[in-house]
Amino acid sequence: MINLSETAQKEVKKLLEREELPGAFLRVGVKGGGCSGLTYDVRLDNQINEGDKVFEVGGVMVVCDSKSFVYLSGMTIDYSTALVGAGFQFVNPNAAGSCGCGTSFAV
Repeated sequence: MINLSETAQKEVKKLLEREELPGAFLRVGVKGGGCSGLTYDVRLDNQINEGDKVFEVGGVMVVCDSKSFVYLSGMTIDYSTALVGAGFQFVNPNAAGSCGCGTSFAV
């Protein structure tokens, strides 16, 4: 399961309302890169692929490909409105370390 905090749910719902993409949802994954080895890939999408893991969290559909799910299972996505560090934040129990900005991690 991939979780969204209440503030992240609200922010994703706002983004989905602004995006005029029928059937849109939040796609979460990982890709190689960043200063720690893997980086989070979070975007809006409307195409579910074979093997994708699909979750519903507080009225938000969250989709993750099966390869990324190995690294993201149990993760919580939060959203901060702080003056410094505003944006999506990732609390990933699978990460052994992360970079200072929090957008990449190592396992």
